[in-house]
Amino acid sequence: MELNRRDFFKLGAAATCMAAGGNALANEEFDGYPDSYGMLFDSTLCLGSNCRRCEQACKRTNDRDLSNYDPNDNSVFDHTRRTDENNLTVVNRFDNPDDPTKPIYVKKQCMHCQEPACASACLVGAFKKTPEGAVQYNPNICIGCRYCMVACPFSIPAYEYFDPLEPRVQKCTMCLDRIREGKKPACAEICPQETITFGKRSDLLKLAHERIRNHPDRYVDHVFGEHEVGGTSWLYLASTDFANVGFDTTLGTTRYPEYTKGFLGMAPIVLTVFPALLLGFYKASQHRNEIEHKEHSTAEREKE
Repeated sequence: MELNRRDFFKLGAAATCMAAGGNALANEEFDGYPDSYGMLFDSTLCLGSNCRRCEQACKRTNDRDLSNYDPNDNSVFDHTRRTDENNLTVVNRFDNPDDPTKPIYVKKQCMHCQEPACASACLVGAFKKTPEGAVQYNPNICIGCRYCMVACPFSIPAYEYFDPLEPRVQKCTMCLDRIREGKKPACAEICPQETITFGKRSDLLKLAHERIRNHPDRYVDHVFGEHEVGGTSWLYLASTDFANVGFDTTLGTTRYPEYTKGFLGMAPIVLTVFPALLLGFYKASQHRNEIEHKEHSTAEREKE
């Protein structure tokens, strides 16, 4: 198989990154940016049925296909949906254990972790936590290893399996471009119920705990995302145990990069010779191509 120049440099970059910098990714202590932004989702306010405007706004902002968006089609709630390459956010419906006549609706998207596992697991640094709070993805350096999909505790990153030329990892961007322009993320701006509140993460935590204190009969005494996996930029309030509305309550508070220390610590040992090995493959491929080209040219001249 011919190894082209682009593939060679991508693989070489992956090996070099793991050999030289992988250990630092796992061991560096980082608690997020103190002035970063976040989003507070109050599930007691979400209309869900005949709405899902957050999905519509997300699709429009990110140039996604809107053909499968119909606010009046409540059949989408018949099963729990996951985000994918065309749906960077989805709203799911859950039974309300306290009042069966009032289901609970919860929006799902990338949580934008304070210390993202995807960034720690990525071999080439295609993911990074920004000062604004978003976890940003750079498709130009992604090598398609999909370790981010394995590492994510929330099972969010989706892969464009049906794009044979330039497949990318897809996830919510937290509308980083809009934030940098001084605007709200699209989903927060369009929500008719003000279910989603955008602001500084520290302020949102104060707001969330204030709501819990003022309405103890309305909320469980927990803000999901405050401490889970080291904290996330998306924060949630609910009237019932979060396990009842689609959240994994067994994640714990340990930052997920801690779990990659063992693997990334071995990377320098395993991959020190990998770039040299790739260079050998590349040179051999180029040499073979040169021979074939010369033979083809000689054959053409003999025909003349």
